[in-house]
Formats: sequence, C-alpha cells, structure tokens
Amino acid sequence: MGIGLLGFQTTIADQVTLSGTGVHSGTDVSITFHPAEANTGVVFQRVEGERVLGEYRAVSSNVGNTDLCTILGTSPATWIATIEHVMAAIYAVGIDNLLVEVHGAEMPIMDGSSAPFIDAIEQTGIKALAVKRRYIRILKPVRIEHGASWSEFVPYDAGMRFEVEIDFDTPLIGRQSWKGDMTAATFKNELSRARTFGFMRDVERMWAAGRGLGSSLENSVVIADDHTVINVEGLRYAKDEFVRHKTLDAVGDLALAGLPFIGCYRSYRGGHKMNANALQALFSDATAYEIVETAMPRTRLPREKQVAGASELSA
Repeated sequence: MGIGLLGFQTTIADQVTLSGTGVHSGTDVSITFHPAEANTGVVFQRVEGERVLGEYRAVSSNVGNTDLCTILGTSPATWIATIEHVMAAIYAVGIDNLLVEVHGAEMPIMDGSSAPFIDAIEQTGIKALAVKRRYIRILKPVRIEHGASWSEFVPYDAGMRFEVEIDFDTPLIGRQSWKGDMTAATFKNELSRARTFGFMRDVERMWAAGRGLGSSLENSVVIADDHTVINVEGLRYAKDEFVRHKTLDAVGDLALAGLPFIGCYRSYRGGHKMNANALQALFSDATAYEIVETAMPRTRLPREKQVAGASELSA
C-alpha cells in the first residue's frame, strides 16, 4: 500500500518535541508537533515567546528560496527553513494534519536525515480522523528541463513511485539511481536514515555566505578533496547513501503538493529547485491531474470540487 492510501485523514495522537541545531544558522532550535483537525493540512508556525512571527501552510505556493534547502516564506524575519527532512517524514508515514510549532528560523538538523522525525511520530502514534483523504492523481506527463537536468510526473495508478537519478563529478558518487514504490515501510527502511552530504571544498564558501554554520560530521556526510568520506563511521547505505538522500529530499519537497499523489515522479540531476518547479508546472496544467477521494480510479470528484481543491492546495 502506497503512502497515504488508507482512505481516511490522520493526525498524531499527542504532541512531541524535538530540539537540536539549525544546519545553516548554527543556533539552537526546537519544534513541537501538535495534533490538528481534519482538513487543516500541515501548518508551520514560527513563534518567539508568546508571539507568532509567521505561519505557513506547507504547500508549493508558500515556497520561497530553494537554494540548499526548501524555505516557507520570503522574509528572514518570518520564514521557516530546511523543512524537507521533516516534511518527508510526515508525508511518508501518512500524516495529513499537523501543526509544527517552530522556535527558531529553521528545523533542527538532528542527524541529517528523517529518521529522528519518524521516531518521534512513532513515539506519539497516529490517530485516524473520520474524514476521507483526497489524492492528486497524475493524468498525463508533465516535464520540465534545465540544462542537463530534468524532472517529470507521469501517470502510475499503482500508488506513489519515485525514480531519482543523480550524477556527480566524483568517483565516490558518480551516477546513482534509486527507484521504488513509496510506502511507509520502504521510506523507513530504505531512505529515512540517509544523511545530507556536502564537499569539504565548499565549506569556506558556504560559511562566508552565512550558510552551513551548524553542519558537522554528526549531521552530514562530508566528502574530502581526495574523494573519500571523512566521517569515521562511513556510509549508512553501502555506496548509495547519496541518491537515497536525494530521494528523501524529493519526497519532502513533493509533500508540498498538499495531498498525496498517485503517480510516478522521475528526476535526473534534480534538487530542491527542480522539485519545486515540477510541482508548479503540474499545478499550472489543470488537465494533467485530478483530485480523487480514494486510491481507486472510480472515485473521481466532480470537476468543480477538483478546481476548489486545487485552489486550497495553493492557498
């Protein structure tokens, strides 16, 4: 059974808090997951003391910058950054409604993967709500290209599928691919522990730009100039932790569709920006998708409700 193909909306059973360091700011941050009512969606709320600085529903129209991470909002005073690992965990386990209270400007990086967020959700449990879940079914191919990179959605009625390929100019990575039907178990076992990665050669440039200030060997796979992994423990997934993390990122970025999708997402040399642009291309063509209430082909909503649903996703 694919991600979210369970019929009814869900939330978490109780609140749970995680604390850590922001990978880009280098500051202490914490987040609390709160249960939410049906049809709330996933909402991020940045708070300072008793004040709410910014509130964003996790949908593609609220995405700001996508350089190095995915950010909701456009103003540094209110935005919420680095949401992709959290969103991947939420999407993968099939959580539809959640309030994420954020004390800080970004998510805690934890160990650089989605595993700590999966663990937190499993710790509190998932609660079913008495409202049917909706899905986005891909009806025809939608493709974008940028140089040698491309991304596309194609129809695939068996559930949600990802086919991600990367190609890096280092013998440590080279050309790698991950393909599979996405289920909660598949995500947890094959993708959730894959960590973010970077090159030692880029460290000084990133620091000068005020980025990566919280990055360390505890939360990132670091590649040395001699094309070796600096981390003493090595890789968690043999040689392909890199493409697995890129797939994890894609799951988190595509969670900003606002609903689970039924179809296949393919990308070559993609990233946060390509993922965001692919969603925009999909939603810009109303003939490329439909909104349905179950995973079965015969439960298509009337067109007027589909249009209303698409408007809600971009709100």
